[in-house]
Amino acid sequence: MKRKTALLNEFVYYQCWLFVFAFSIKKIKPVILQETMSPNDNTSVCFAGKADLRKLKRLEKHFERKLHSVYEQFADVPDSTVFQGLHHVYTVEEHGVYRAARGEDEQHIVPVLSADWTGDVDGTIQRVRLSPSESMLAATLKSNNSEAARCLLVRLKPYTIPQEPMLILDNVFSFEWATDDVLYYTIQEGLRCRRVCQLHLTNTGARSTLVYEEEDPEFFVEVIRSRDQRLLTINCSSKSSSEVWMIDSRSPLSPPKLVQPRQNGLLYHVEHSDNQLYILANTGPGHEYELLRTPLSSPAMCYWEPVFSPGPGAVIKDMEMLPDHCVFTMRGPQGRPHLQIFPLKTPRDVAIHHLPSWACAVETERSDTLKRNVFHFLLSSPVHPPARYLLSPTDERPLSCEQALQHTTLSECYTTHLQAISQDGTEVPLTLFHTKSLADLSDVPLLLHVYGAYGLDLNMAFSPENRLLLEDNWALAYCHVRGGGECGLAWHRAGCLQHKQNGVEDLTACIQTLFQSGVSQPALTALTARSAGAVLAGALCNQHPHLLRAVLLQAPFLDVLSTMQDSSLPLTVEERGEWGDPLAYTQDWNNIASYCPCHNITPQLYPSMLITAYSEDSRVPLAGVLKYVEKLKKAIQTHTSNLSIKGHVPAIILDLQPGGDHFGPEDYDQSMREIARQLAFLYTTLGLSVHGSR
Repeated sequence: MKRKTALLNEFVYYQCWLFVFAFSIKKIKPVILQETMSPNDNTSVCFAGKADLRKLKRLEKHFERKLHSVYEQFADVPDSTVFQGLHHVYTVEEHGVYRAARGEDEQHIVPVLSADWTGDVDGTIQRVRLSPSESMLAATLKSNNSEAARCLLVRLKPYTIPQEPMLILDNVFSFEWATDDVLYYTIQEGLRCRRVCQLHLTNTGARSTLVYEEEDPEFFVEVIRSRDQRLLTINCSSKSSSEVWMIDSRSPLSPPKLVQPRQNGLLYHVEHSDNQLYILANTGPGHEYELLRTPLSSPAMCYWEPVFSPGPGAVIKDMEMLPDHCVFTMRGPQGRPHLQIFPLKTPRDVAIHHLPSWACAVETERSDTLKRNVFHFLLSSPVHPPARYLLSPTDERPLSCEQALQHTTLSECYTTHLQAISQDGTEVPLTLFHTKSLADLSDVPLLLHVYGAYGLDLNMAFSPENRLLLEDNWALAYCHVRGGGECGLAWHRAGCLQHKQNGVEDLTACIQTLFQSGVSQPALTALTARSAGAVLAGALCNQHPHLLRAVLLQAPFLDVLSTMQDSSLPLTVEERGEWGDPLAYTQDWNNIASYCPCHNITPQLYPSMLITAYSEDSRVPLAGVLKYVEKLKKAIQTHTSNLSIKGHVPAIILDLQPGGDHFGPEDYDQSMREIARQLAFLYTTLGLSVHGSR
């Protein structure tokens, strides 16, 4: 299974670990592990708890070996890093792009772009786009420890080796070819994209022109190309509204044309087919997405005609335009995915296609030269590696798998869908993976996953470490709480701003439902969350700490109140639609203060925690993480100093990684070490035996 980065040469690896350990003795006082660092050295020295430190490091090495083995086991599963051009098949690796003529084997693969040619040997390829005739290639290369990327342009006709970039554009986020010599791209400044430029390649050189600039700081700008390559769209989006401008590839140098002016509460996206605009907009019942249509010549909202709305309980998550059909990725009342085919010429003949029971994640494979009437996609789950499928609306058997499922099915793997009843009576979807029958899960370790923010679905793509845990008889639970997007736009609205506490109540109900169903018990239960998911995880630990024994937090957002009061920080202004504006509104201040993890720490028995943070994280202020750990340490000291009986006392570990960005290590080996450290922490904290460790 490919990671987001490839193997790199070994380099000097260093890390800073800040520990807060407490041990079960009378009148317990936690031993604080102080960290010191030499000003001229990249190594850190930790004092205290040597035996516990040695145990964790020993288990880390054990799991590192196991992880390398399991990743190797799934190295050949399909992914979206292979796509087809008109004449060649392209493979995107972490540090380069390679191609071979159609029908040729791997021995004929040649490089068309390499990070080495730019001198950025650690850079990672992010996006790749081919021009319409496959004469040009553009790709963004991201450097380690930074979210900024450079766009490299390579001429493919005529082709020579080595083919160094003919042009490099700095700070590019999204980009699309309008023609073989016109590229549109957005400029990233900090974490914002507000400017769109047009690059025109001529025989005498290249000229870049600003074509759009966004004035509203709450909007993010991106360029996207329609499936039929006719249109480029400039998508301007905030948390509550959107606006689209379009460029016709038949006149790529003409000014962008506005589709529909932004208005508060209106979200819409645009596709094109046969001189018609197909608009996915939240104008349906309950302000959910529906499909509308209007002539290309009359794009304004007053001309939009509804052509398809989902049935009761179903919501549209994505759509893909084919020449005569629109394929919708849908989710039903329990958040389970399925596909619907909408014929553009016979709207009443909608066909529903159910996916395999294990399928949780649908990833579209977009390539301009794939069979035009076929929808190509990957199906996976957290424990089932991706399998390549295709859907052909005109075939007698439209849904089929393109290759044997060598790794996909497990001999003993159950996927159980449950409903938890939240405090206000809302039914919350819950997905459980396990190898034993439901009746035999009372003594198994349980790992819970949660996110619940920004209207995003909980990540349920395959990861080999999940497979490792499942095969070691863990149960894995995914809590689809409000604030996420599994049940549509209303599901998000019910868990943001003044309703953020709903997500905490939903998470609590999920855990209690699992226990009541006979799944695990608090002493064997751990919760994992990253980024904004840590808001719900941290709030749960403050409100119901007895439900968990261990918590894993990565790049965690924990000090919501202070962050949202500092408008100079990246994303604060843009994210007021999710959290509120505590500077302007007392109600928002009070609401955030009621659930903010850092603001509500009290002396009590918390779960043990491993908190991983990155010093160069530009999205989550490190000061907030350090503040949270310090307050948690003092709360544990206060609580444990008053204990008169023996009992479990938590270990709080801050793993502070130098460098890195919000999304974790770029290096494969460093990533393996980080995951191994998390597994070692889980097994140690839950008191689980580890076979084969020494």
